[in-house]
Amino acid sequence: MTQRERVLDAAIEALGTGGSRALTHRAVDRLADLPPGSTSNYFRTREALLCGVAERLEQRDHADWEILNRALGHATIDHLIDGLALFVTHATTIDRIRTQARLALFGESQTMPALAESVHRGHQRLRAWAIEMAASVGLTATDTGILVDYLDGAVVHRLTGAEAGKDPREAIARLTRALLD
Repeated sequence: MTQRERVLDAAIEALGTGGSRALTHRAVDRLADLPPGSTSNYFRTREALLCGVAERLEQRDHADWEILNRALGHATIDHLIDGLALFVTHATTIDRIRTQARLALFGESQTMPALAESVHRGHQRLRAWAIEMAASVGLTATDTGILVDYLDGAVVHRLTGAEAGKDPREAIARLTRALLD
């Protein structure tokens, strides 16, 4: 891992555990166990740091999706449903901090055009990947968009406690099968 990646991972930690107010260059230096000013050497402004976080999240998400894709093997509807349920569970348990950091970025992107562009670009790349994967079981791009939007909502509900502990598989299966009909 490079020092830049270490800085960005610490920034994700700060953002995901403390929200957007907790993300400061000094806090990132402290979390990354680096000398004061190290984060600023890579990212001079808060907006630059947030854009870096968005890019790092995209890198890590893509790597996770590739692992999930390999684990699913030959795409069947049941493999897709299992994979999506695993994704929702993983995003709200093991990967909770990263998911919360991503949600904090969405809020910050409303006032920072460069960040909004970076967040949008990353979302579009992941959406394109999902469309490609779902097409193998017969879902159209429009239907996959509906499914991705549902998954986003399911993640938020689980993070806020509304659906905490509930297995997401049944709802994902019902929606996916309905979209295929």
